[in-house]
Amino acid sequence: MTAHSIDGEPPHLFPVPSDPATGHGPTTRGVPAGAQSEGARVRQLRAAALPRARTGWQAGYQARLRLTDAVVVGVTLVTAYGVQLALSGTSQWSAIGPLHAAAGLLLATAWLAALATNRAYDVRFFGRGMSEYQRVLDATWKSFSLIVLIAWVTAYSEARTLLLVAFPLGMVGLVASRYLWRQHLLRQRRRGDGGLTILLAIGDREQATRLIRLLNGAPEQEFVVAGVCLTNGAQPGERLSGVPVLGDLSDVGLTAHEMGAGAVAVCSSHEITADVVRRLGWELERYGVDLMLTAELADVAVPRITVSPAPGMSLLHVDTPRFEGPKFSVKQVMDWGLTAVLTVLVSPILLAITLAVALTSRGPVFYLSHRVGRGGRLFPMVKFRTMYVGADRDVVALAAVNEAEGPLFKMRSDPRVTRVGRFLRRYSLDELPQLFNVLRGHMSLVGPRPPLPHEVAAYEERMKRRLLVKPGMTGLWQVTGRSDLSWEESVRLDVYYAENWTPFLDLLILAQTARAVVSARGAY
Repeated sequence: MTAHSIDGEPPHLFPVPSDPATGHGPTTRGVPAGAQSEGARVRQLRAAALPRARTGWQAGYQARLRLTDAVVVGVTLVTAYGVQLALSGTSQWSAIGPLHAAAGLLLATAWLAALATNRAYDVRFFGRGMSEYQRVLDATWKSFSLIVLIAWVTAYSEARTLLLVAFPLGMVGLVASRYLWRQHLLRQRRRGDGGLTILLAIGDREQATRLIRLLNGAPEQEFVVAGVCLTNGAQPGERLSGVPVLGDLSDVGLTAHEMGAGAVAVCSSHEITADVVRRLGWELERYGVDLMLTAELADVAVPRITVSPAPGMSLLHVDTPRFEGPKFSVKQVMDWGLTAVLTVLVSPILLAITLAVALTSRGPVFYLSHRVGRGGRLFPMVKFRTMYVGADRDVVALAAVNEAEGPLFKMRSDPRVTRVGRFLRRYSLDELPQLFNVLRGHMSLVGPRPPLPHEVAAYEERMKRRLLVKPGMTGLWQVTGRSDLSWEESVRLDVYYAENWTPFLDLLILAQTARAVVSARGAY
């Protein structure tokens, strides 16, 4: 939760000492000439931002990633050779000949080189989005494709072990290590201990204020605005949402350099023309500061955006969401294959829960709830029964204590839930029978939350886009907060998923679901 000051504005994240002579905040470029010395102005500008030691984190983080990747690659190849020796019936590492050792060295070199050339260490992907993971996977594919080609040309039969063991093990290891480092980075950002990129915002008051509130309210997203230069004039000691105004468009590069900013974010403004942006880029180049242009495309995933050059400008092209075709055929194959495997693996748990529900309360073991699927079609969603029989009829009587927003009904201590049902709900075990809904084609493993008919009847036009894809056993709502989410946030996540789905996003959500279920956060 973001704290607020008494006057309603966020607290000053970057406090600036007041001028001892006046008692006011830092003097800006808007004051009369000679009102303060150049040295005093520089010191005050630097005080407005975080210390440089806390912002120059990229090089160290990049070095740790390179070292971790090298360790993962080395452990993966050693494990693959160990499996190869075990299959051959020997435990002597000396049995690995020069050819095998050379092949392993070649794979390790090609693998690490592919990671580097595929921009897997690009600081712009650290801690945000899925591009970092995708580049790791692409590099893994490329390096192993090289081994396959060499093995085919040279008839090197032992490459099979490298492919069957090292490929999946290395892929999982690299993605898992990146995920762990990302969690560490996000914790640092939330605590304010580092991992942040300091921005100098440029624009008019309205747009700059909006940018500050969006970015400074979510430090885990990396970017934090520490200063503002206004296009429509600056007042001495002025602040926007707790951030000091450091001047106007004159000497933006010097201001960014003095405050230790990593980038300048240019907000849309009538005063900022293409020529101004071009000259600003030349100025920032001298100081090694990045230039960023804001484009408010809310809830549009990066893969859907491409830049098309046009005379005198660049056009952002946003791909239209597609809800059929080869991509969704891949999703269906993934659903059936993974669900079949999961059903076999959890069959003992299904049997144990069946006995627990049957022996502890009267009524059927399963509960059928009619939900709305893709295209508005109704289907019977099956769950383990977690309430006493007839609990549906008591919803009206409990409406006054409903804790959810919108058409949802949620209670943290619902009196209708049985003792076993409370445990099942806490760890989402009551939803395991939905595996059969996936096998029948009603649901997907990952998708929007399956809505009730009366919820759909209250949908606005935007909310109906959730029905363009199959509902899922898990989804962004599950890994983000489950029942703790507001109705508006739940809808936003479902619509985002429907319009921006990719196979890799599904795999990432499935991996995060296990963590969300074990932590039981937001489940009741």
